[in-house]
Amino acid sequence: MASNTGQTLIALLTGAAIGAGLGILYAPEKGSETRDKLSKEAKKAQKKLNKQIRETTETLSEKAQEARYSFNQKLNDTLSSASYKADDILLAMEDKLESLRKQNAKLHADSEIDKAKATAKKALS
Repeated sequence: MASNTGQTLIALLTGAAIGAGLGILYAPEKGSETRDKLSKEAKKAQKKLNKQIRETTETLSEKAQEARYSFNQKLNDTLSSASYKADDILLAMEDKLESLRKQNAKLHADSEIDKAKATAKKALS
């Protein structure tokens, strides 16, 4: 888009310069009339150029806003997805921790039972 706009501007300025040159060479009017016409043509070219610049600026601004919105949307989607995955990981870790606590309690209880049996065995012997 930018190169197309640049080419359009170059073509516009080139056309204006060629037109002005030919107008001067073949002008059947007085110099003051020719200068007035050149001035008017220069003002027309300037208006066209300003209009093209304004349109290009507006287009680029709109594209930038669309890109910003799209980026923010994708960022929010990614963060939301990551949040759900983090929640899933935390739940799995909590389940594993609870399982390990139960195993540890069972091992501790078994150890206490083994100690009690050993003490009872010594007492009976």
